[in-house]
Formats: sequence, C-alpha cells, structure tokens
Amino acid sequence: MTGIDYGMGRTNIDRVTGIRYGVIAQGTVGQAWYDESEPQYGPPCCPKCYAEGIAPLTDLSDAVDASAFEQYGSGCADYACEDCEITVDSADAFPDDPLDHTYSDDEYELATCLDVNVFVLQSPYYTLAPFCSPCVPGAGDLDNAENIVNANGVKTYCLGHDWFEEGKAPYPVYDVVTGALVNPKAD
Repeated sequence: MTGIDYGMGRTNIDRVTGIRYGVIAQGTVGQAWYDESEPQYGPPCCPKCYAEGIAPLTDLSDAVDASAFEQYGSGCADYACEDCEITVDSADAFPDDPLDHTYSDDEYELATCLDVNVFVLQSPYYTLAPFCSPCVPGAGDLDNAENIVNANGVKTYCLGHDWFEEGKAPYPVYDVVTGALVNPKAD
C-alpha cells in the first residue's frame, strides 16, 4: 500500500522529474553517512547578544576600531560584534554541536532530516516506496520500501548500493535515466 500523500502532490517532490524525496534512518545507512556528511554550524553568532552573522575581524569597515573592543572569553579575536563592542574567538561564535549534516556531490544531495534520518534530495537512483507519515509530507519512506508489492509505491530518490555496509541496498534500486534495475556489485 502506498499510504497517504500528506503533501497532496505539492511538497517533497522534484518538480522536474516527479520523483519524491526519500527519507531513511541514519542507522540504516550506517557508517557511510557518518564518514561522508559534513557538519553545518550556521552563521557565526555573538555569544552575548546572539546576533547572527557577526563579522570576521578582517571584514570590519575602516570606520570601526576593533582594537578598543573587549575580548569575550579567552582565545583569538576572530570575529567582532559591533553592537556589543566585543571580539570573539571562533569557538565562542559557533555552537558546540552542528545544526545539520549535509552531503553534496555531482550525483547526490543529502541532508539530515528530523535529527535521525537522511533526506535524499537528489540521486541518480530511485526506488518504489510508500509515503512517509505526516512528519515529512509527500516524501517516500525508504525504510519501508522493501514492503512495496506489485509496484504499488511512488518513485522516490534513494541511495545506491554502495552507501550500505553490506554493499546492497535494503530495497530495489533503479537508474533514474534508464529505469533499469541496478544490481549490487558482485564481490
């Protein structure tokens, strides 16, 4: 069964190809996600007033004399908050934990979704999957794609076999361009 399209055909879909974005648990993908994804910390913020986008010290205008600014905490003066008149070390300008993880190359565009999942936004592969719950309306649920019978799922971007520790995806993988079934590489 395909399930309910809570996105009503308007969300979490590639408008050019008509293929749904896929959602899969990070644990299902395994170590490849942890090794390949890049942490994203967002823009630097003032630790005092929480203003986003504080300027690197080298980018301050000539009209600002940062030498008179007080150093916030210890460390280097990497950034400056003109409102608070402080200089800030990089360690204090960014959060300790990343806000997101992403991966992008010529084939894939991936991002963290709901803190514990991988959102497949672009891929050379698709599978047939049921719709996700209302948490990700309109997207395909890759963790339950193997339960699709009689081609009763929606085309959903997915990860290829090489992303999985056993070298085989837990669902059938099809080539976006040709529609051909892609078999795992033989050992």
